[in-house]
Amino acid sequence: MKSAGLARPVAIRWPPLVTALAFALPVVFVLVPLAIFLVYSFFSVDQGQIVYAPTLANYVRFFTDPVFLPVFWRTIVLCLSVAVISILLAYPTAYFLTTLRGRWRYALLMLLMVPLLMSYVIKIYAIRSILGLNGFLNKALVGLGILAEPSTLFVFNMNAILLTLTLLLIPFAILPIFLALERIPQVLLRASDDLGASSLQTFLRITLPLSLPGVASAASFVFVLAIGDFLTPQMVGGISGFTFGRILYSQFGTAYNWPFGAALSVALAVVVIVAILLGERFGRNRGASL
Repeated sequence: MKSAGLARPVAIRWPPLVTALAFALPVVFVLVPLAIFLVYSFFSVDQGQIVYAPTLANYVRFFTDPVFLPVFWRTIVLCLSVAVISILLAYPTAYFLTTLRGRWRYALLMLLMVPLLMSYVIKIYAIRSILGLNGFLNKALVGLGILAEPSTLFVFNMNAILLTLTLLLIPFAILPIFLALERIPQVLLRASDDLGASSLQTFLRITLPLSLPGVASAASFVFVLAIGDFLTPQMVGGISGFTFGRILYSQFGTAYNWPFGAALSVALAVVVIVAILLGERFGRNRGASL
C-alpha cells in the first residue's frame, strides 16, 4: 500500500525545439569547427594558395620534421609540470578554505577568484615585471645576498613560461578542489574522530581519497588551458621559450599555411581530448569506488 504522503516525482518533458537547440549549439560551435579543421588538414598550400586536393603531407611533415615533434612533446611535459605544480599549490589553499567557518570561507574564495576578472595581458605584464632583470624577485634575491647580480633564470625562457602559467592558472585548480573538499560529508570526519583516528589519519584515509575526483578535474582543466595558450609563451618565453602554441600561431598568422596549422591543431586536439577523458574517467572511478 502506497503512502499518501509520498508523491511520485514528475518527469519534466522539454519541448522538442528546446531539446534541438540544446544539442544544436554544441554541434554548431564545437563539432563543426573541429570538422572543418580536420578537413583543412588534408589540403596543402602552393605559392600562397590553398590546394583543395586530399593529401597526408601535413601529417607526414609533422611526424618526420625534426622541429615540430620535439617541441610538441616538450610542450606536453611543460603543461604537465604546470598542472602538477598548480595542484601542489592549490590543494593546501583549498583545504585551508574548507577549514574556515561562516562568511570568511566564501569571502576569501572570491578574493582568490578576482584575478580571473582581470585582463589576461595585464596579468602577464605584471608577472613579467616581477620576474624580469629589474623585477621584484631579482631585487629581493640580490638584496638578500642569494645572488650577486640579477639573473635571467626567470625571464624569456621555459622557466618563465612555467612560472607564469602556474601563477595564472592556480585559481582554475583551487575551485574544483575546493568544491570536492566541501562536498565531503562532515559526518564521516566526525565518525573518524570518534573512532580515535588522528587528524593525519583522517586526512589520508577520508579527505584525500574523497577529494581526488576534484584533483583530477583540476589537473585536466589546468593542463588543457596551459597547452592551448600561445600568448604567455609569446610574451615571456623569448627565443628559447618556444612552445607548440607559438608554432600554431605562426602557421595561421605569419606563414599563412592554414592546412598545416589545421593538422597541428588536430594533433593538439587529440591530446586535449585524451586529457579530458582521463581526468573524467579517473574522477568517476574514484567517486564510484569510495
